[in-house]
Amino acid sequence: MLGAVSVLFSACSGNPPSEADSSEAIAPGAEASSPETGGIAPQSVSKMAAAPAGPISCAADIGEAAASKLAEQCRAVSPATRPPCNVANSCAMIRNEVARGCAILGEDAAKTEGCSLDPVSREAAADMVMRYYSAINARDYASAYALWGPDGGTSGKTLTAFSEGYAKTRRTHVDIGKVSDVEGGAGSIYVTVPVTVDAELDDGRRQRFTGSYALRQINRGMGISQGWHIENAKLRPA
Repeated sequence: MLGAVSVLFSACSGNPPSEADSSEAIAPGAEASSPETGGIAPQSVSKMAAAPAGPISCAADIGEAAASKLAEQCRAVSPATRPPCNVANSCAMIRNEVARGCAILGEDAAKTEGCSLDPVSREAAADMVMRYYSAINARDYASAYALWGPDGGTSGKTLTAFSEGYAKTRRTHVDIGKVSDVEGGAGSIYVTVPVTVDAELDDGRRQRFTGSYALRQINRGMGISQGWHIENAKLRPA
């Protein structure tokens, strides 16, 4: 089940994001709520405590036992020589590697233990957006940045600039709406994931934004996919 996620997030510039500045997921401050979204049912994760300076480890986030189980799943599907399947990393980083490994497996993912989602499905697309916010939640900005394609390319920002954009938000709450059908293109497939974002800044100010993430991945027939990544984001004040 996929849907609502409460996450720690940073403040953006104070202006709502636009297509020209699509790496800013929200603007500062938002009135929190949980609108009915339909489609994929909601699920919540909440982080209320003050965030540490660095990323939150998976062991600290979900407990040693659960983190170890996730790391084991990661090692079972990762194609990397030295995979980031370590409980000292954020859960988002580990889950990103699971999703990447399952995407590389392609059609074989359905037969592989550890791959619970079809990598080209709507559910996998919604899961990618959830992992994005989970990475921000853990203050693992590098893992969030990586979901903007290779080297964060589609964000239009450096990792430093991207990370600095999330310095003052205390938390956000995100609802994922009904994900669009997956559509094909020239060598790629695309899907749109609607979201509603409620944000609270460190000073208590709140705002709400609605919009969507456009996701893309390589069509299986055209090469080895690395899974869904963010092509652009369109969010507006609600």
